Amino acid sequence: MSDSYEASRQRMVEMVAPRVDDDRVLKALESVPRHEFVPPDRRDSAYADRPLPIGDGQTISAPHMVAVMAELLEANPGDNVLEIGTGCGYHAAVTAELVGDESVYTVEYSEELAEQAHDQLTVLGYDDVSVRIGDGREGWAEHAPYDAAYVTCAASSFPDSVVEQVRIGGQLLAPIGTGHQTLVDATKLPDGSLERTEHGGVRFVRMRG
Repeated sequence: MSDSYEASRQRMVEMVAPRVDDDRVLKALESVPRHEFVPPDRRDSAYADRPLPIGDGQTISAPHMVAVMAELLEANPGDNVLEIGTGCGYHAAVTAELVGDESVYTVEYSEELAEQAHDQLTVLGYDDVSVRIGDGREGWAEHAPYDAAYVTCAASSFPDSVVEQVRIGGQLLAPIGTGHQTLVDATKLPDGSLERTEHGGVRFVRMRG
């Protein structure tokens, strides 16, 4: 990890801290070198609290959004977590700091982004994060059931396959809506339905596939 970015990363964490109560999330943000996940020509902005383009029409979410989602997920060490929309791999790395990299399974539609993310995660020591190229709507049945699943792109509803792959009592988190998007946190009930809580308006790239 390059020390030249340490002060910038610290400032980012201090900026995000008022929005987050969980110290584990702040420690995760402190541990993951966000600049390593953005294109070289964007590294000067790596610790600004805003989304950045990462290629193929996709973005890396603003740090505060990653932090808010990580806190809402309430994932504990050893929890199996499914991520839909790997992007550059940054959010997966933050999740890995919370649950352990062998417990993170992530699906990315873009072959190019999936390969770059896998390589970057491996270089940074998150080599047990499992990355799959595919349609996120299908989830990743092979490793189900999951304790939690989150989506980093907007969908009109929680994908049915992803809901099926989360255990009863497990949690789902996603930006829902095609025009106006709302961050929705849901718990899977014994009958398979979802108990939902809304957490305000958000803006994410649309789910592909």
